[in-house]
Amino acid sequence: MTRNILVLLVAFALGAGSAYGQEGTAGAGRFEIGAFPGGAMFFTESGSGNEPDFGNYALGGSLTYNVNRLFAVEGEGGGTVGIRQNFTRGSSAFFDQRTPGMWMYSGNVVVNPGGSDRAFVPYATGGVGGLTMCPCGDVETLGVSRYETYLTGNVGGGLKWFSTEHFGVRGDYRFFAVRNKDSAPWFFGNENRFGHRVQAGLMFTY
Repeated sequence: MTRNILVLLVAFALGAGSAYGQEGTAGAGRFEIGAFPGGAMFFTESGSGNEPDFGNYALGGSLTYNVNRLFAVEGEGGGTVGIRQNFTRGSSAFFDQRTPGMWMYSGNVVVNPGGSDRAFVPYATGGVGGLTMCPCGDVETLGVSRYETYLTGNVGGGLKWFSTEHFGVRGDYRFFAVRNKDSAPWFFGNENRFGHRVQAGLMFTY
């Protein structure tokens, strides 16, 4: 009995998804505007261990142009907000230390393997951009005393769900690589750094 009910539920879900695609009431449209009020950015420790791992609160927005149902180009901007946390650098320990905030911006190519003209749209994406570290707040202890900009690359993917023709939600993951600079503060950027960003947001389509 339970097995039959499960089979019926799965069949119903698949049928509903198929009906969504046939009705044409949901999908990405030509333009998408994304707003990401919630997320997190985590940087791993540098290869030598001289630069610590840390996490920041992430938020931002995006504008996507769907060239066709399979490919799109996207510009995104936003950043991370430093939060107080504990971390170590070598033998030095930092307690309740605020991390620097960052501005982030990039241009990306988006691939929709199953097409963007449906309710559920999985996608893969990658691109290049920049990261500017802000000397805002109590971060001079970390050697951050001026704005410093780094070249970045990102790859990732996620899932969009369009509940109606002009509205949807989106979950996104990105892996970031940040190129090192000789002028970087000791806290971040003397070595190539790697980070992970997860975000959830709203989509408005036109």
